[in-house]
Amino acid sequence: MRHLPSLLAVFSLVHGRNAIADQGQDTTRPTAFVGVHVVPMDRERVLESQTVVVRNGRIATIGPTASTPVPSDARRIDAAGRYLMPGLGEMHAHIPAPQAGPAFTERVLYLYVAAGVTTIRGMLGHPSHFELRQRIERGDLIGPRVWTSGPSANDNSVNSPAEAESLVTAQHAAGYDFVKIHPGLRRVEFDALDATADRLGMRYAGHVPVAVGVPRALEAGYWTIDHLDGYLNTLVADGAPVDAATPGGFFGMEFVPYVDQSKIAAVAWATRAAGVWNVPTQILMENLASDEDPNAMAERAELRYMPARTVAGWVQQKRDFLALNPDIETRRQFIAVRRALVKALHEAGTGLLLGSDAPQWWNVPGFSALRELEALVAAGLTPYQALEAGTRSVAVYFGVTDRAGTIEVGKQADFVVLQANPLADISNVWRRTGVMLRGRWLPAADIEARL
Repeated sequence: MRHLPSLLAVFSLVHGRNAIADQGQDTTRPTAFVGVHVVPMDRERVLESQTVVVRNGRIATIGPTASTPVPSDARRIDAAGRYLMPGLGEMHAHIPAPQAGPAFTERVLYLYVAAGVTTIRGMLGHPSHFELRQRIERGDLIGPRVWTSGPSANDNSVNSPAEAESLVTAQHAAGYDFVKIHPGLRRVEFDALDATADRLGMRYAGHVPVAVGVPRALEAGYWTIDHLDGYLNTLVADGAPVDAATPGGFFGMEFVPYVDQSKIAAVAWATRAAGVWNVPTQILMENLASDEDPNAMAERAELRYMPARTVAGWVQQKRDFLALNPDIETRRQFIAVRRALVKALHEAGTGLLLGSDAPQWWNVPGFSALRELEALVAAGLTPYQALEAGTRSVAVYFGVTDRAGTIEVGKQADFVVLQANPLADISNVWRRTGVMLRGRWLPAADIEARL
């Protein structure tokens, strides 16, 4: 996503004063949530009327309220009737580049947390993001836990196999968590990138260049395929009068009239066999391809955090998209086929991760992850299955189930408290009482005051 600098005005002038973390809260003092219903996300269940005690950034105690004492020095929070669940992971996030300015960058990080996103995977990294991560880890800045790629491998940064090898080698040495792939790589360049990554133990994720294709991406072992990129190409019916080895417009939308949906199950099972995860970013696609009127979209509640000129730009962007893609049935079928892919991938046991691609195309950081949860449910997942993609599965993917992903004693105190049960209705994720991050409690009223 390459449009962050254009959003500089989002917060840097109007809200920049709110970007710095409040250092007044003593996180060594225990905090007790009394009477709360716990949604642990280890399986589909609710532990009713619990007391959850947090100490030194970790969950110290979970037990029935009737029999679990509250430490005498604890900050007591009456959470009777509320629901406590793990914080979410936004697995296709963006952190602004330095030219956006520190106030804007810090504000974007705060927005993620404000919506209950406590972990992000940055998909277009920069050396400055290492310092941001360190500041967050020290508690100098409120922001989610950060995993980050380096600058992307694309047709500008890589023009030969040697350059592909050099990029991977340099990013591995620099300490990036993975390599981001953008469109444009030739097959020979991708093969060099893959070989170098395998040799160094470096992972890569992102788009599937047309010259690579999903079958080769699965064979190579992408860490994730994002946006379901390239999947519609694989679904083109045999003998169709189109060249599936071309981009096919907006994420393959031009192929929709020629899709053979009977191929979906096979590609889903092939994805599972390859062990490749997916980050569908379905809401990103629906934001543009849906029938929803852009003026109505501009009334979305979270857009009040965006300046009027940014919202106006998104309204015009959607109008332009609809003008370029006027066929309503093709757009509807594009959404429907992608939803069918999401459901088939899940049913095949393929790893799915929550991600929306923010900030871009109506996606307000953090809040777009909540819309992605709703999009996953619209695709046929249950609320639990959708939430799993943003909680337990994130920990499994990163290999940190010992400290994250579920609500258990000893795990990191990164969680959200909601007014109602998200397992009963996924829209309840919007009804936050507050967010706890690294043992720091951020009540909803304080969050709203900052925003």
